[in-house]
Amino acid sequence: MIEGIGRRRFLAAGAAVVGVGAASRAWAGTPLADVPPGGVLRSEARLPRPYQVPLPVPPVLEPALRTATTDYYYLTQRVAELEILPGLRTNCWTFDGLFPGPTLVSRSGRRAVVTHRNELPQPTVVHLHGGHTPEDSDGYPIDLTMPVGSRMSYADAMAGMPEMHDSHGKLSHGQRNYTYPMLQRAATLWYHDHRMGYTGPAVYRGMAGFHLVTDDEEDGLDLPRGSRDIPLLLADRAFAENGALMYPAVDPGMRKPGVVHAHHFGVMGDVILVNGAPWPVHRVRRQRYRLRLLNGCNVRDFRLELDPPPPGGKGLLQIGSDGGLLGSPLAHDSLRIAPAERFDVIVDFARYRPGTKVRLVNRFGSGSTARVMRFDVSPSSRKPHDDTHIPKRLSRYPATVLDPRKAVAHRTFAFRHSRDGWTINGFPYKPGRSLADVRLGKVEIWKFTSVFFHSVHVHLDAFRVLSRNGKKPGAYDAGWKDTVATGPGETVEVAVRFTDYTGNFMIHCHNLEHEDMAMMADFTTH
Repeated sequence: MIEGIGRRRFLAAGAAVVGVGAASRAWAGTPLADVPPGGVLRSEARLPRPYQVPLPVPPVLEPALRTATTDYYYLTQRVAELEILPGLRTNCWTFDGLFPGPTLVSRSGRRAVVTHRNELPQPTVVHLHGGHTPEDSDGYPIDLTMPVGSRMSYADAMAGMPEMHDSHGKLSHGQRNYTYPMLQRAATLWYHDHRMGYTGPAVYRGMAGFHLVTDDEEDGLDLPRGSRDIPLLLADRAFAENGALMYPAVDPGMRKPGVVHAHHFGVMGDVILVNGAPWPVHRVRRQRYRLRLLNGCNVRDFRLELDPPPPGGKGLLQIGSDGGLLGSPLAHDSLRIAPAERFDVIVDFARYRPGTKVRLVNRFGSGSTARVMRFDVSPSSRKPHDDTHIPKRLSRYPATVLDPRKAVAHRTFAFRHSRDGWTINGFPYKPGRSLADVRLGKVEIWKFTSVFFHSVHVHLDAFRVLSRNGKKPGAYDAGWKDTVATGPGETVEVAVRFTDYTGNFMIHCHNLEHEDMAMMADFTTH
């Protein structure tokens, strides 16, 4: 049973949570995201034992049409009854009836046009997260695609948000074409719903999938490929007794946005899904594997480790971040991964003895949320040939294009909670109100400050982390980022440079409940 709390109690709870003691405990090892005031939703359904369900791998979607310059894709957004928990059916919102949706694979410099047909009961918006994308295809949150055959008006779709009465996005009926020029390097991207006020429940219901970009530089490396290159979308959910997804919406019919007050700090479940399967298991050979890790949770923060660690430790070799390959590999014992972040890692299962059962665990979880999945290493003592190689130098993509000494502006974005809700620089989101006018091609220094845990996402271009609290970047800040964890009392300084496309773009918290409660802002490029 989920109950709301009064406004005064909610604000008091927020003050208590972000106090100095709580903040220091969180950053020392127990993140705020794992113990929000509303707690973790507890499933009513009978849950399977861990490591019984085989790991599903989303299928790669082939283009419906290829021309000399462009790949054309067609996706249908529709309701589907999926068997997530064995023996139960769960009503999901999906791309092509799958959760996660099909994986799209694009070539750098080759345009992709994706047509999304909306057969859901509500409007949608699609954002290619990490995409270097023109304004009209970036998934601006009020650029709605109405359901096929719907008589719902734009005013009806925005009825629960009276502050938006003078805003109007680009409206599409039934379907919409999104054009992605793909003028960017190889990287692990993902696509998800981005509708104003309803991103949280839509993604929670299943609206997410991978979109991978390849290029010549990455192809020139002997990295694991094919069945040993595995995208892994991590998500947490809670299930009712009949298998339905539990989500504490103010209005389950989605005519009014928001969650009950107890969950304003974010919605978390007690079942960890990997590619839509609860605590799955995957058989691996004694070879190197590439794991493309994506935190697809609404708010949950992970610290991932291999248990047992391989002999000698440092079993997670990071080769990539949100924006593509690192300059050189980084070896980790554990990885902290905030909502919407991606880490590409190499795991060499040849370091384990035959038959070892290797768990991927979450040190920020407890009980059911401490488990993620398991890899069962082949019992054969015969070690297969591995034709892969991880070089000391992965990429020569120049970091000098973001030389902070060339910065033409310094800006601060303060992520706060106030009586107006979740705000940036004191403002709740209003479409068209820009907090920054940015010149294309010029370097700027942006500072993100916070008194709570926020996962900050910047649209259009990747950035590089310069410092945390005036000191060097953290252990997980390497490479090109589009999303960065900003902890309680922290200031994270980044260098940004936007190119190619003018218009309105976004910076926002990727705690999806915060995003839905107006923790977003526009910036304008020209």
